[in-house]
Amino acid sequence: MAGESWGRVAEDGTVFVKTKDGERAVGQWPDAKPEEALAFYTRRYDALAFEVELLEQRVQAGTVSPDDARAAVKKVNSSLEDAQAVGDLDGLKARLEALTPLLAVQREKRKAERAAKVEEARAAKTKIATEAETIAAGTDWRHGVTRLRELLDEWKALPRLDKASDDELWHRFSSARTTYTRHRKQHFAELSSKREEAATVKERLAAEAEALSSNTDWGPTSGRFRELMRQWKAAGPAPREVDDKLWARFRAAQDTFFGARDAIQAEENAEQTQNLAAKEALLVEIEAILPVNDAKTARDQLRDLLDRWDAIGKVPRDSMRAIDARLRAVEQAVKSAEDEVWNKSNPEARARAEATVKQLQSLIADLEKQAAKYEAQGNTRKATEARESIEARREWLTQAQNALDEFS
Repeated sequence: MAGESWGRVAEDGTVFVKTKDGERAVGQWPDAKPEEALAFYTRRYDALAFEVELLEQRVQAGTVSPDDARAAVKKVNSSLEDAQAVGDLDGLKARLEALTPLLAVQREKRKAERAAKVEEARAAKTKIATEAETIAAGTDWRHGVTRLRELLDEWKALPRLDKASDDELWHRFSSARTTYTRHRKQHFAELSSKREEAATVKERLAAEAEALSSNTDWGPTSGRFRELMRQWKAAGPAPREVDDKLWARFRAAQDTFFGARDAIQAEENAEQTQNLAAKEALLVEIEAILPVNDAKTARDQLRDLLDRWDAIGKVPRDSMRAIDARLRAVEQAVKSAEDEVWNKSNPEARARAEATVKQLQSLIADLEKQAAKYEAQGNTRKATEARESIEARREWLTQAQNALDEFS
């Protein structure tokens, strides 16, 4: 048996184990056979060996912390001192002692890993505090609060630093959250106040719109509705439910007014389209006056046609300029003909024309006398200048005589 190499059974049934320090009694079993006694204490050794092997595996695999492994080694080693078992107890102790250098290496490795994690945590917490301060300095009231909650969860998931560093970074983070929360509450308080003010303004605008909805003074009322809409937009949002109700009232009043106005305008447009056709037909008669041969007859015809024109009524705005231009062309032609007749019969104008003719005739006669005088004196230059002046005045006289002849 394997146990016989590490132990023996005395005649009185005492079982001994062999160690480097000599034999040591581990128990007594007087009524059993020696091989049975050894087998019993050998099984106890096997249990201790299994415990040592299991501890070796855990240490080598790193599934147990160095401190816990050290405590376990100490405990198992202590149990080997007076172990009631038969086997290579010194060998088990040696195996336990062999774990000490490995545990030292693992301890240093764990220490380095912890230091690295602490630095990572420091960097992460610094980043969290910095981002929180950035959020606190901004005005993102919708997403900022959500992001701060996420940052808080990230903070809680990180390991603690040394107390001074952890407290400093937490103070920055906590202060940023407090500042943001205070500013956010202040913002929404101001927003709530503004929305209440907007609700008051929009209540007044809705009431005025309802009062105007039955007004038939289309032009000014349309302008007032545009102004009310401008004021509505400038008022800003009211509380959602109130805003929706007030808008429904305001819009209904608008629809009532503009619906009535559009219906009337549709009727007017239909009538004005008929008026346009009538005026275009009448323009054919009016333009038939041209060319004007007799100003008085043309004026009488135009006067009757204009009475019919005015009786027809309004036409669509986009057609007004074109037909008015055609009418003005005829009116201008008749007026020009009347002006021409008047100019020909104007006594003052005739008298001015006669005076101009007589003045030119007299001037020409004087110039002829001067020319004859200069010729008799032999002053060729002066005589030539006089003759040239006579020719110019005779051209003027021809024009003046033609103007005078128009009055006859």
